[in-house]
Amino acid sequence: MPKLFTKNLNLNLPDADVRYYPNFLGAKNADSYFTIFRKSIVWQQDDIKVFGKVHPQPRLTALYSSNNKPYSYSNITMHPKAFGPELLQLKEKIEGLAQCEFTTCLLNLYRNGRDSNGWHADDEKELGQNPIIASVSLGAERFFHLKHNTRPNKLKLLLEHGSLLLMKGETQHFWKHQIPKTARDIGERINLTFRIIK
Repeated sequence: MPKLFTKNLNLNLPDADVRYYPNFLGAKNADSYFTIFRKSIVWQQDDIKVFGKVHPQPRLTALYSSNNKPYSYSNITMHPKAFGPELLQLKEKIEGLAQCEFTTCLLNLYRNGRDSNGWHADDEKELGQNPIIASVSLGAERFFHLKHNTRPNKLKLLLEHGSLLLMKGETQHFWKHQIPKTARDIGERINLTFRIIK
């Protein structure tokens, strides 16, 4: 069986190392993973504080890991559950490509176009100096925005069903990213972001 993930797009961004693998899983495997994760993942909705006001986070989340280490971001501390077999299977597939061993997966469930993720960098202390983030998209396609912290460089990329986005090197130090809201009538999207928490 041919390897689906050999074709990739190097986004050639300054101060960054970002690669996009549009057909990382293939449609059949992506469909299967979406169905399994939608039913088996224990989803939660935390409150976040924005400009002094508390709001429900505009998406559902879950945290799984191999080392039981918590993960904190935006004044939220999440405590992980243990990886299940399908998450481990997907993790190992990505590790073969990324040449590293991930400890943790933060999952996001975008229920419709109103669910979003605002501008941020994955630069939390737990992730280390030059964190590597492997982001798998399942379900509805959503636009992913990148903008440089000091340069005028911006990018808009459509994340496809079954795709993988790999961000490493200095990317998180110089760039922010988001999944903006959309008025389009779209279905659910599951995003799995594998990372290393030591």
